[in-house]
Amino acid sequence: MNDSRRHVVVAGAGVAGLETALALQALAPQHVSVELIAPEGEFVYRPLAVTEPFHVGEVRRFPLARLVEAAGAELRLGALVGVDPEEKRAALADGSTVEYDVLVLALGARPLPAVPGALTFRGVPADSEELERLLEQVLTRDLRRLVFTVPAGSCWPLPLYELALLTGEYLSEHLTHAELTVVTPEEQPLGIFGEKASEAMAMLLEMRGIGLRTAATPVGFGDGVLRLAGGETVAADAVVALPKLEGPGLEGIPQDEHGFVPTDEYGRVAELTDVYAAGDLIQSPIKQGGIAAQEADAVAEAIAADAGAPVQPSPCRPVLRGLLLTGFVPRFLRHEEGGPSFVDTQPLWWPPGKIVGRYLSPFLAEHLGLEASSDAAPADALPVEVTVDRPAWTPV
Repeated sequence: MNDSRRHVVVAGAGVAGLETALALQALAPQHVSVELIAPEGEFVYRPLAVTEPFHVGEVRRFPLARLVEAAGAELRLGALVGVDPEEKRAALADGSTVEYDVLVLALGARPLPAVPGALTFRGVPADSEELERLLEQVLTRDLRRLVFTVPAGSCWPLPLYELALLTGEYLSEHLTHAELTVVTPEEQPLGIFGEKASEAMAMLLEMRGIGLRTAATPVGFGDGVLRLAGGETVAADAVVALPKLEGPGLEGIPQDEHGFVPTDEYGRVAELTDVYAAGDLIQSPIKQGGIAAQEADAVAEAIAADAGAPVQPSPCRPVLRGLLLTGFVPRFLRHEEGGPSFVDTQPLWWPPGKIVGRYLSPFLAEHLGLEASSDAAPADALPVEVTVDRPAWTPV
């Protein structure tokens, strides 16, 4: 008998892709079939990438096939390069095509160097190894001034502060002093979490002897200085920068000048039918795994309802959670839109993972032993609700 279910193709098998598949399996298993397309056969869990250079944690990799199977989906290896929305076909890099009833774009964004001359930390092994070499040069006193900087544009700035704090702790443990400075375009450090979090972040940096320069946009590093927009400079022997992010640039899909895809609050792609998007490739000011998972939930609900499942779709109203690694006790950051912000050493949400997804967190705990905790939730563990403003659809 032919399968009468709607065939949902999910391009991308990271956080947003897996969350979409898991949500659809939970919401509409009799109404949809799911096929994931991924360029590589591994699921990479990156939240602890900032700890690798200091040998206190590591990026973990797992075979993707068994995860996809456990999620009730099928896996096809390949790289999506374009879409024919009229024919409902997705084109892969090897020349093959995949037919779909519904397409979900969950491809993430491309991390690119943003500050010429700086070490761009993307969380990949090569970057961790290069940062390790920089740290060795600081220990031998070949380098004395190290600057950590956030570029202009869409990014998730929290890892930059973690790198600075972890470096300070690492040098302290090795009885080595160096001049560390954070340079950021933000008006306040981690301002997205509100005033109290910014104050706490500034205090942490001051306690560790790390300098802070806000409202400063880096444009390049060389000849012993980090150059800033407007002509000012910061003295530096080495600079570590976060990458700038750009969308994958898919043929046949609306996108802005940076390759990001415009969507509505249910994840529907502008101007197209039966095409959705979630995660870092959409036009959203926040690029973070927990937000990507919540965007995927809104997409899955909309698809499930349209397929006939008894689901009432809800627009995406992301809950922002930030777990800051400090080298000592981590900080949980919480801020409600229009209200006060909170910082605590105790969990402000539960489970207290780095990446939190409604379906993904328990799935990773069961199958990989990740994001799990045997402790009971504290009585005051609350979610953080922050409504993320979305740009209007931009005609292409």
